[in-house]
Amino acid sequence: MISEEQFQSELKLLISNAIREDVGTGDYSSLACIPELANGQAKLLVKDQGIIAGVTMARMIFEYVDPLLRVKTFIEDGEEVHYGDVVFEVSGSSQSILKAERVVLNTMQRMSAIATKTHQYTKLLEGTGAKILDTRKTTPNFRVAEKWAVKIGGGENHRFALYDMVMLKDNHIDFAGGITRAIATTKDYLKDNNLDLKIIVEARNLDEIREILQSEGVHRILIDNFNYEDTKTAVALIGKQCQTESSGNINEKTIREYALCGVNYISSGALTHSVYNMDLSLKAF
Repeated sequence: MISEEQFQSELKLLISNAIREDVGTGDYSSLACIPELANGQAKLLVKDQGIIAGVTMARMIFEYVDPLLRVKTFIEDGEEVHYGDVVFEVSGSSQSILKAERVVLNTMQRMSAIATKTHQYTKLLEGTGAKILDTRKTTPNFRVAEKWAVKIGGGENHRFALYDMVMLKDNHIDFAGGITRAIATTKDYLKDNNLDLKIIVEARNLDEIREILQSEGVHRILIDNFNYEDTKTAVALIGKQCQTESSGNINEKTIREYALCGVNYISSGALTHSVYNMDLSLKAF
């Protein structure tokens, strides 16, 4: 996983790019009709229900836009919210509040949707021992916020990007000339380049599970698109040799059954690519 320093750097880059994209050369709507020295206040109003996420992110956005803005928080990240709740109030320059408004809302609406879906999945896994993971199926340039939202919702992060873990998937295996060759050359590459990265290998069937188990140094086997019975068989074959992870079109109806097969992790791209934004608004008062 990425370090805290890298995480913070990604957040700052996201915020600066988002403001650049939205504000450009100026918020002329506000500049045209709001006096430069006018002050105001607004509240973040919930018009939905679920798990709120992005509160800390919102504070960072306001700080970036105008360090003099003041935020009074009533509900923190990870808490359950309902229609009519006020998450925070922001006060200060009216122009600054309006400049930050859309980036704050876009960020919090999506992060809250992801946190809510992740929370639903974690509830379905209670008592099974399995943990829910996200994937790299994220919105371009918004990954750090989406993965943060997964953590807020009670899930765990998979690798952040291509550089912090090795995952040998079907195309890697086929291009490399097979599972055994792919694993061997990967281990050599990591050693030659002094890289301490965990290796995950995808299996498409039970025969590939057996072949992966012939190689040492595999951290986790990705049991991809298996049915329940074959997943149970795969888990039994793997035993304690390495970790196990189920993936592939797993949803609310099937996730618990896969967890009961005994896997350590279940990864789901749906946490980040199939959510409906929480309805939030920033209202002046």
